Amino acid sequence: MKGAKQTTLRDEVTVTGVGVHSGRNVTLALLPADDDAGIVFRRVDAEGRIERQVRADVRAVTATEFATVLGDASGPLCSTAEHILAALRGLHVDNVIVEIDGPEVPIMDGSAMPFVEALDQAGLTDRALPRRFIEVIKPVQVVKDHAFGELRPYEHGFRVEAEIEFDHPLIGKQTLDVDVTPDTFRNEIARARTFGFMKDVSKLWSAGYALGASLDNTLVVSDDRVLNPEGLRFADEFVRHKALDAIGDLALAGLPLIGAYKTIRGGHKLNNAVLTALMNNTAAWRVVEAPVERTVRPRGRADLAAGVPAAAFGPEVS
Repeated sequence: MKGAKQTTLRDEVTVTGVGVHSGRNVTLALLPADDDAGIVFRRVDAEGRIERQVRADVRAVTATEFATVLGDASGPLCSTAEHILAALRGLHVDNVIVEIDGPEVPIMDGSAMPFVEALDQAGLTDRALPRRFIEVIKPVQVVKDHAFGELRPYEHGFRVEAEIEFDHPLIGKQTLDVDVTPDTFRNEIARARTFGFMKDVSKLWSAGYALGASLDNTLVVSDDRVLNPEGLRFADEFVRHKALDAIGDLALAGLPLIGAYKTIRGGHKLNNAVLTALMNNTAAWRVVEAPVERTVRPRGRADLAAGVPAAAFGPEVS
């Protein structure tokens, strides 16, 4: 991972959609930020007044049961932060304010691609200071039940090695190893959707979750088939989405990582546990600054709409 100057957005951009768990319509704005601001989540009221904000790092995680929830001592600020975090980290956006007017980041189509398109529309610009990284210098491992996670040194940038295994004929065992760059994130990861099982629907609804889930924003599988009319976007879309979630959850290191992350049968809880173990072990990482080189980024257009109704969303699945 070669260095560059820190980046932020050239322009403000806004997206709207429904929260997959809350079922509420949400507007999310991405705003430029100063050097070393990092990724900041800001909650605003209906009139746009700032209620409170938190910097996106592992200390701000308040829950990981069905999604990654950020907040502070006064309670949760926003849920389902992982997909926008993945898009920001995947495209090397260092400094940005994520402003939302509801309790949850909109799910959009269930992937990170709508956020990628919004970031393309906004465009990126270099700031004055060089980018800094957290370099993993010693392995850190966590084992939880049948899940395993490890961050280890890797000198070539940031790598994700994901493995899942479900007792389901359409999923089974899937693996994905990828060096995460803006190109690989766009082409191999960003379009992979959150997924869930029809058999979990009643349980989730009765618990107050998945109120905004639908075939428009969730890849839904029954006992023997994918229910979404378009089918799969990738033959191994399930593990690709697990990699997407891992990228988003590990963005909460606060700086881009130089290291390799291996996850086996994991999810948000495991990702958070491994990152917490790394940050708590100050001998296992260091902050480094890489040489600066100028990059040129094309601007694009974005589709800023998303659908609504209801279907499925499973625990430790998305």
